[in-house]
Amino acid sequence: MVRKIIEIDAEKCNGCGLCVDACHEGAIGLENGKAKLLRDDYCDGLGNCLPVCPTGAICFTEREAAGYNAEEVEKNQTAKNTEAKTAAPVKLACGCPGTNAKKIIRQDESVTMPDIQTQSQLGQWPVQIKLVPVNAPYFENASLLIAADCAAYAYANFHSVFMRNKITIIGCPKLDNVDYTEKLAAILKTNSIKSLTVVRMEVPCCAGIVNAAVAALKESGKMIPWRVVTLSTEGKILEE
Repeated sequence: MVRKIIEIDAEKCNGCGLCVDACHEGAIGLENGKAKLLRDDYCDGLGNCLPVCPTGAICFTEREAAGYNAEEVEKNQTAKNTEAKTAAPVKLACGCPGTNAKKIIRQDESVTMPDIQTQSQLGQWPVQIKLVPVNAPYFENASLLIAADCAAYAYANFHSVFMRNKITIIGCPKLDNVDYTEKLAAILKTNSIKSLTVVRMEVPCCAGIVNAAVAALKESGKMIPWRVVTLSTEGKILEE
């Protein structure tokens, strides 16, 4: 039968695995570091995977494909849930480059706690994108920082360099499994934001937070100065 079904462009795919998490039917998997439609009959054609893809590698197409098999999908989901409950904890195996384990060797600077003179630059609460109220008073006339939540751990001077005199909101598009565009656009539309800074990690899945911020800016219709800073997992500024 000819029906609407997803198509994945392997050239655009960065292997982040967000689409795999978004596909509740289990139609998508990772093979050789790329997303792939594993079974036509598991794809319901609704496209929950489309908005989470940070590179635009997924689109709809109409072609000859097996019909959606809801009964088989339900059996597969039940089997996976049972396996998850009985299996022992294992290392992440989604294939996403951002989950690659490595040890970072640093020189011991022998700094003792009394020698550290620091102060938090956090100017509001909460900080999670999913939790902040759209019309919170601290957004008005604010310089807004949207950061990947790993960034503050990777970059030692994150508070003084990036957070000072800014309102900071954080998130992880991979773990939250959500598109932040609508929430961020609402914040930009509702408030007079003076500037926007996005700090992301170098891992591919972090592109989702940048794409959401850019899409939100376009949707808001406002001309706001903005920039993107990319951090390495070793804590260096790679690009700004």
